[in-house]
Formats: sequence, structure tokens, C-alpha cells
Amino acid sequence: MDQAALSALLNELIATWENEVVEFKQAGNDYDTDKIGEYFSALSNEANLRGADRAWLVFGVCNKTRSVVGSDYRPDPERLHGLKNQIAQSTEPSITFRDIHVLQHAGGRVVLFEIPPAPRGIPIAWKGHYFARAGESRTSLGLDKLDEIRQQTLQMDWSAQLVPGATLADLDDAAVRRARESFAKKYANRITLEEVMGWPLATFLDRARLTQSGQITRATLLLLGKAESAYRLSPHPAQLTWSLEGPERAYEHFGLPFLLNTSQLYQRIRNIQLRILPQDELLPVEVPKYDQKIVLEALHNCIAHQDYSRNGRVVVTEQPDRLIFANEGGFFDGQPDEYIEGTKIPRRYRNPFLAQAMAELNMIDTMGYGIRDMYAGQARRYFPMPDYDLNDPGAVTMTLYGGVVDIAYSRLLIQKTNLPLADVLALDRVQKKLPIPDEAATRLRKGGLIEGRKPNYFVSAVVASATASKADYIRTRAQDDEFYAKLVTDYLKKFGQADRAEINKLLLDKLSDALDAGQKEKKVANLLTKLRRAGRINNAGSRGHPIWKLAE
Repeated sequence: MDQAALSALLNELIATWENEVVEFKQAGNDYDTDKIGEYFSALSNEANLRGADRAWLVFGVCNKTRSVVGSDYRPDPERLHGLKNQIAQSTEPSITFRDIHVLQHAGGRVVLFEIPPAPRGIPIAWKGHYFARAGESRTSLGLDKLDEIRQQTLQMDWSAQLVPGATLADLDDAAVRRARESFAKKYANRITLEEVMGWPLATFLDRARLTQSGQITRATLLLLGKAESAYRLSPHPAQLTWSLEGPERAYEHFGLPFLLNTSQLYQRIRNIQLRILPQDELLPVEVPKYDQKIVLEALHNCIAHQDYSRNGRVVVTEQPDRLIFANEGGFFDGQPDEYIEGTKIPRRYRNPFLAQAMAELNMIDTMGYGIRDMYAGQARRYFPMPDYDLNDPGAVTMTLYGGVVDIAYSRLLIQKTNLPLADVLALDRVQKKLPIPDEAATRLRKGGLIEGRKPNYFVSAVVASATASKADYIRTRAQDDEFYAKLVTDYLKKFGQADRAEINKLLLDKLSDALDAGQKEKKVANLLTKLRRAGRINNAGSRGHPIWKLAE
């Protein structure tokens, strides 16, 4: 939102004043993060109950006078947006602000935290406790509201249904142990593995959101059930299938428990080391054909989003240069591009009970980050981006490439490791002979990354020459942050201290010429902040005039 839109929004929120989905705080620089987390839980749950598409926590407005007084809470943008990660780490399931907006108001700086509603059927907890609003007060989420949220989808959720006759004896011991280990790892900052292993099985299953009041659900059996207990889910096939196509043909079905058998399926995939020869280099770059984390992310997504009522299997087809993942049911909430761009947080899930249980066991997240992570992982490996096929409304197919489509594309990613994901996505479309927006083409051409004429673009084979010369390329190439950090620490070791002007003199002319003056100043500021947070330097001066020294 621009400043005008934010100003209009603030006026609207003040006019309607505080309600169950809006909270105003004056807030100083040291406002307690735990309190923010509790408000996040309360406002998110209330937004769900009231059908609101968002809730707001606003800093910089006095809740007594209803006037803008300004807030100095986390004035550094990097530190302010770092709160997103802090919130995501302690909410259950993991969720965070949709966005954090800063309004420069005549009355002072206002920070508006945009909070998504709790997903249908899934209340949001902060450090294990559920919160709500009672008028203008923050309070615990009562059992009536908790049940209201949980009951939203239980009756429609295939995975939440109780399994008649199923008992704890239907669960696989090795899968249960793996589940305890995964749960303890997820909450390692609060719970030890020894503690989790000591819980009675029924207690653990309830804590991990796998059962309902100690009763076995379909989700419980899918993830932890013994192979011989699969009949209890009949007629719905609880199977994953690996199929090999090409000169050799083979297949194998994998049943319960999915928590263990996803890894077994991965082991069947032919995963060899591939060599890519960079431009003007003698030594090749070696990468595995497939990354285990990416493969399991894709497979876990299939399990979480499968429409089990259609009586189909999750199928992974291995072709010589790619893996094709297919699950029953259309793409459930939004479009893949929205998740790749980071603009979408899912509000609903096909199997919310199963999705929540898988999140508790560290198999998936519930923020929609998995798709973006798969794309970023492929870019780090210099391989083409995954492709989604949604032409069949009753199925989702995703292709994961295990080889090079255009060597120029892979060499470019090796050479330019700091490309934004948006540029990588556009380059990926170019190598696949797909159209790209005009603004993307202009940006890539200006950077010397593509050549040709619309619509026949192609990835530049020699990136350095596209910027006029190799000398120009070296001058515009960014160094690793550790390179600049060492310059700073070496300077402080030799001279004892330095103010910001001296640091600027040391670094500015060494930064990439691709950055303008303002960007260079910001990069230096961010570097100093990272060094301070890492405990390598400290400020012996004041906030307005820092004097940097090596930490003792």
C-alpha cells in the first residue's frame, strides 16, 4: 500500500475504533514480543470467527485519546520485518503477518501489522496457548470458541473422521518413534526429546494433533498406521506409487505409514551426480540430479492435498530427465504463481486435520512457503523451475526437472548467484520458449541476460560481454557479505574503532557499481547490523553517532 492508502486505512480503523479484530497500542521501542504474539493469536482467531479477511494490530495510536502519537518500535526496517520470522517460530501452526506497513503520519510514525485470519478448522496458538478478545481485552480462547473453530471443517474433512474399531495397536512403532523425534525437533526451544519420549502414547498423539480426544482418525492411520491396518481405510487406497518410465520400466506401491514410506519411495529414484561446465571454466560444477528436500516437499504436498474421497493414489512418475508428481483433486486454494511470488497465504485446506498434523511433525508448513522453497532450491542447483499442470480440474500435476534444458541458463545461474527469484522465473520461461511480460523482457535485456527479439528471446550465452566487457562485469559483481565483514573487522583490529564516516570510506567504493548511492548506504547499514547481532562488533558511541569497536 502507498502512503495515501495507508492514511485512509488508518482513518477508517480509528473511526470504527477498537473491536475484536483491531487493536491500537502506543508502543515503544521495547514492546514485548510475547505480547505481540498473544495479540496475533487473539486477533487471528477472532478474524476467523467473524469471517473477516484480516485483522490489525496498530502501533503509534493512543487508545485513550484515539490520536496518532507515533511509535519508535523497531525503526530499522530489517529488524522490523524480522518480527515475521519470530512470530512464525512460536505460532502453532506456523503462521505470521501477511504484511507490516509503516505510515509516516503528521502525528508520528505508525506501524500497522496485517494479520491473516486463522485457517478454517485450525485455531492459532502462541507458545501453546490460544488467545481471543473479549471487548477490548485480550483473554484465553474459551472452549466454546475453540470448538467453534475446530468444528468448521471436521464434518467435511475426510482426514478428520474417526476410524471405527481402530486402536493404538494399529500404529507402527517405528513411525511413532519418528513422529516423536520430529515433534521434539519442531519444538526444541521448549520441549526436550526425553520429555516427548516419556509422554504416554495417547498424550503425544493428542498433543501432535493426530487424534481427537484419544480416538484414531484417518490422518493418524495415514501417517503412522501399520501396513496391515490399511484395510480400515477401505475403500480409499492409502498408497503412494513410484513408476519408472524409459528404457527400463518398473513400479512399486508404498502403503502405510506415510511418515516413513515417503523416504522409502525417494530411495527408489535414480539419483546420480550431474556435471555442468561453467562458461570459460575447466572444472565442472557437480550437483545431484534431485535434491532430497525438494522431492520430499513435493511428495508431502501431494499427501496433504490429495482428495482421498476420489479413491486414487499419489503417483510419482520417474522419466529419464524429470519427476512428475500427481495427486487427485484440483489446486485447492489460489494458484501456484501466487505462492511462488510470496503473495498468498492459504486460508483453507482440503484436509485441514491432516495438514495440521503434518505441520506438527515438520513435514509441511501451513503458510504456503513450500512451493516457493522448491523453486528457490532448483535455482540454487542451476536447474529449470518446476512446472504445474492444472488443465485437468480433478488433478494436480507438477514436473520437477532433473537435468539441464538450456546450458546457457544453468551457466548464467552459476555466474550470477544473486539474481532475484522473479528474474530466474522469467529466464526459466525464456529457456522453455514461453512468453514473458514486456517489463520483464526489458529488465532482463538491460541486465544482459537475454538476447533476441520478441517473441524469440533466448538466454545470453556470455553474460560478461553483455555488460560491455569483463572488466565492467567484475566491477558490477557483488562480493559475498563475509568479504565486506572481514574488511570491517580487520580495520577495527588495526585501528581500534571507527565511526560511520570511516566505515563508509572503507566500503562504499568497493561495493558493486550496480547499486546506487542510497542502496550502498543501506547495504553498509545492514552489514553493521548483522555484525552487531552476531556479537562481532558493538557500538561504544551513541545511537545518533555510533563508534564501532570489536566485541570483547
